[in-house]
Amino acid sequence: MAVSFATGRWIARGALLAAFLVTAQAHALAPEHETRRLMLATEEAVMAKNWGEAGEYLNQLQQLEGEKPADYHFYRGRVMFQASHLNEAQSALETYVTKAGAEGAHYQEALKLITTIEKTRKQNSVAPQAAAESEQVAVIEPAGDGQLASLKKLYLADTDREALTLHINSLLELAGWRRDQAIVRLDRPADVEYRVTTEGSEIHIQEIRRDEAGRILRSTEQIQVFGINPQVEWRCEAAAATCWVYDPRDGSRLLQLAANRDQAQQIAETLGQLVRSVQSP
Repeated sequence: MAVSFATGRWIARGALLAAFLVTAQAHALAPEHETRRLMLATEEAVMAKNWGEAGEYLNQLQQLEGEKPADYHFYRGRVMFQASHLNEAQSALETYVTKAGAEGAHYQEALKLITTIEKTRKQNSVAPQAAAESEQVAVIEPAGDGQLASLKKLYLADTDREALTLHINSLLELAGWRRDQAIVRLDRPADVEYRVTTEGSEIHIQEIRRDEAGRILRSTEQIQVFGINPQVEWRCEAAAATCWVYDPRDGSRLLQLAANRDQAQQIAETLGQLVRSVQSP
């Protein structure tokens, strides 16, 4: 347990320092070269089993704009698995398998790790008490003060708002929507992505939408949280290969996500907790 918690703290330290590090390096290397440099550093850290160092490099990569290499998701899955965050580990590994396919260098290892995660979940379901001790659950519930405290420790955050903002952006990174669900082009980011920030009593949700010609349209939705219900609804539509998170103000569609029920549920729950946190004095 001590090793997993320490690993989580190392991952969080990278998230808090990433913005400064990326800014400092922005003038030294172009984004594509900086991405390659950080990927090489991550690979070396994982091979040496320096999980905290690998987590810091991955969090720096997360701050860079543009599509991440497929191997980024594999290494993130490895690091999150070592930190006992099974939900996020499996999500990252499944993203790697989808993007890299059978030709991926880590394809078989990723499949084995997904199987290991499933076995671990079965063992935990037989012994719930042991599961609670072995897995730091990254998914929070509406009244989960204990989980919020865990997130604050994980991200080394001073406030619930800060921890939840970091967490929801980590979830959104893996949940981007694509027009073509059958073929995932590794050289292109998702067609619809989101980034969440807060300011005062508002939550700002930036949508980054790419049309078929590659043009980018950015728009920002500002949500004034006072007076709205923090219970956020979500739903997946199999026919449209899309999951939706609905606006807590009026029930309209707010976030268009990939067709992954677990990801959509986690994002909706985390957004609800963020609304509740911003509502608090």
